Amino acid sequence: MDLRCLRFGVELETTGRSRREVAHAIHSVVGGTVEHAGGAYDAWQVTDLRGRTWKVVADASLTSVPRELQAEIVSPVLAYDDIPHLQEVVRAARRAGCRATPDCGMHCHIDGAAFDGRTLANLAKMVYKQEPLILHALGVSEARLQRYTRPIDDEFIRRIEAARPRTTDELNPLWYGQRTTNPEHYHRSRYSGVNLHSYWYRNTLEFRWFHGTTHAGEVKAYVQFCLAIAAKALNTRSASSRKREFSATSAKYSFRCWLLRLGLIGEEFKTARLHLMANMPGSAAWKNGRPQIPAAAVTSVA
Repeated sequence: MDLRCLRFGVELETTGRSRREVAHAIHSVVGGTVEHAGGAYDAWQVTDLRGRTWKVVADASLTSVPRELQAEIVSPVLAYDDIPHLQEVVRAARRAGCRATPDCGMHCHIDGAAFDGRTLANLAKMVYKQEPLILHALGVSEARLQRYTRPIDDEFIRRIEAARPRTTDELNPLWYGQRTTNPEHYHRSRYSGVNLHSYWYRNTLEFRWFHGTTHAGEVKAYVQFCLAIAAKALNTRSASSRKREFSATSAKYSFRCWLLRLGLIGEEFKTARLHLMANMPGSAAWKNGRPQIPAAAVTSVA
């Protein structure tokens, strides 16, 4: 599976402008029609020229602003070639005055159609192993880790290793603790950095690590990162769950190596690597830091 073949969608939380204003900013990029749909989330909808629906809804988690300034952008199902279009939507929202306050987040959904129990288990184990690097790279705050972006549960991984599920029916009780065939929307297990509840609820894999942003380059990087992880899980026969220890000396080197193994190689993913590694300590080129040249050697060369 090539990461470019996977479909995705994003939820981008913003503040600073009303849902109506954000909807019209989106409309300035995608065209089509704008309407106030209302409902429990007081939604505004933009139906673009391709018939796809972009939504702007209220989000009660954005407690730093009054309700009228809570504006979560919910994209339609997108393909890889739509990423530049998504970036233009983000730029338009930013020009309109949208901001990402500390309580804002971004969620990325990946189409779950190609996954089975084995490949979902691969995904969970891969992320569990690299989680110390991922959380540091993305700057996930302690508050988000405690509430909305919880790490993968150790016990869930132990259950996977013991059961080795092949089907989603076998994986289901390992995730929920008991077989759950009709999960509710706001099931408590959804608040995980990697939310597999979303697979059984809407057939997507949800990644919830990301801080809110109105930077189009960051949005692109986060989408590519999620697509790469999903594609790697699909392409891997089995995955290790041995958790990596975080080392400030080697963190940047180790994370860069993992990004390359995920397929984020070359000019196409240059900005993704730039944004994803920006927060990592250490050297990208040297595992144990750049070697120090002895002063005597420098004098001798001179």
